[in-house]
Amino acid sequence: TELIGNLSKVHALPTIMGKHGDLKYITSETMAKVLGGEYDHLLEGVYIVDCRYPYEFEGGHIRGALNLHRADDAIDYFLKEPIVPKSRDKRLIIIFHCEFSSERGPKMCRLLREEDRSANEYPNLNYPELYILKGGYKAFFPQFPNYCDPPKYCPMDHEDFQEEMLKLRKKSKSWAGERRRWDLISRLKKM
Repeated sequence: TELIGNLSKVHALPTIMGKHGDLKYITSETMAKVLGGEYDHLLEGVYIVDCRYPYEFEGGHIRGALNLHRADDAIDYFLKEPIVPKSRDKRLIIIFHCEFSSERGPKMCRLLREEDRSANEYPNLNYPELYILKGGYKAFFPQFPNYCDPPKYCPMDHEDFQEEMLKLRKKSKSWAGERRRWDLISRLKKM
């Protein structure tokens, strides 16, 4: 389906197929057009969520991106006090990515959608329009370094950050386990 998550209208941005068939992907070119203002007539707010680890983000990121690599941080940022568009005619969109937009970005996108769904009565959503940047930062950076700050690229497996990567991976797994426990407890309470 080409309708956004609350079934109210079609997507503002052109989408393409990606690794995960249930998610909507945009190209690096479309991202550059968004950053360049070509969709400003449709969009009131654009939130770029960089799900990479802090050392990757600091080593180069898309200008204006939010570094939300932990699920709780993303949920707090967007759902504690949902951002409401001021104009009915314009939209808020969220674009997720990680290094390749293969795992971390899509996972965070799905998580935010699930939490948003559970906080609202179907089909209502605070953020009905979510996208994934196909190919992630690795694909975007070489084509559009002028939109990156600093204009550099630090891969997740960079040799200088092996220890930090292992710590962050371990932490994110323990957060995910904790989150699943709390989800189960809250579901059981609702029964």
